[in-house]
Amino acid sequence: MAHYTERHRYHRGIAMRRLMLLIAGLALCLTARADPYHDKVAAAGYVQKTAQVNRIKLSYVEGPDNGPPLVLLHAQLLDWFSYSRVLPALAQSFHVYDIDYPGHGATVTPADYSMSANQIGADLGDFIARQIGKPVYLSGNSSGGLLATWLAANRPQLVKAVVLEDPPLFSSEYPRIQQTIANRAFRTSYTALQDHPDNFLLYWIDGNAQFFKKNVGPGTPLMLTQLVKLYHRMHPGQPAEIGLLRNDTVRMMVRGLDQYDPRFGAAFYDGSWNAGFDHAAALASIDCPVLLMQAHTTTLPDGTLNGAMSEAEAQRAVSLLKHGSLLKVDAGHVINLEQPALFVDTLRGFFLTSSGK
Repeated sequence: MAHYTERHRYHRGIAMRRLMLLIAGLALCLTARADPYHDKVAAAGYVQKTAQVNRIKLSYVEGPDNGPPLVLLHAQLLDWFSYSRVLPALAQSFHVYDIDYPGHGATVTPADYSMSANQIGADLGDFIARQIGKPVYLSGNSSGGLLATWLAANRPQLVKAVVLEDPPLFSSEYPRIQQTIANRAFRTSYTALQDHPDNFLLYWIDGNAQFFKKNVGPGTPLMLTQLVKLYHRMHPGQPAEIGLLRNDTVRMMVRGLDQYDPRFGAAFYDGSWNAGFDHAAALASIDCPVLLMQAHTTTLPDGTLNGAMSEAEAQRAVSLLKHGSLLKVDAGHVINLEQPALFVDTLRGFFLTSSGK
């Protein structure tokens, strides 16, 4: 009888998990395109476009011409849609260009493309020069902030002012990067180049299960894996948007990872992304006004940095700038998602006043 009860519980557990996945799958069917900002961004006048820039086919979203040009560079692992919460409001004051830089989104790069700040920065500079044709305001989040730093330092004639949204200045340089929590994600990208997984998003979920357990809840990796597989069957060729994930940043990250080129993260892991790009030298050479936004940051008991920059690194960055200021924000790494109104007001205030002109 005890053996029967144990076996019964086992099969009942399997049945319950299957039922939960079925319910989740039905919910996915109802919420697959539930994000209202798809319609809001389109209603604001944004159009998806591509441009051939040197050897890459660059994907971007362009808004209506309602002011000076503003270029947005999203965080690593995300894509242009991560800015969806701020795009409608920004379109009222700027002519917005929201770019999927190489390694992300729908942008296409050759197999031998160098995933480095120098290569990507040069191609972004050529895009601005050719497609926009005049100096721009520039804002970049995380790795996008590093690229914004590169552009301001190396293409000064193209940049009027910069907002750096929680970039990993100094902390992403090798070997310092080995002491950061982000290095775990970069390691997954690095190992993927050796393992050649059929689906990088599923590979990343499996390799970073603890992240989802911590930020979403127990059982999330298994459920999310099944939901992604279901989404891919129902929406072939579309990046996964799992409406059941209520955390905006995690949901956007799943979408971004579904289009992500692991060569980008692997280049951070082995140090090649920053080859020839010294953060201190770049910051010291920037002549235009720069606002550095710093989000939450902590140091774990073992000394691992849990954030983009330490307090000391942020202060060092501002001290190197000729016209720099620091704004600490009560938000996570992707400030524009967690505090969209603050982000829009900050960009308008900095770029459209004397400090950014």
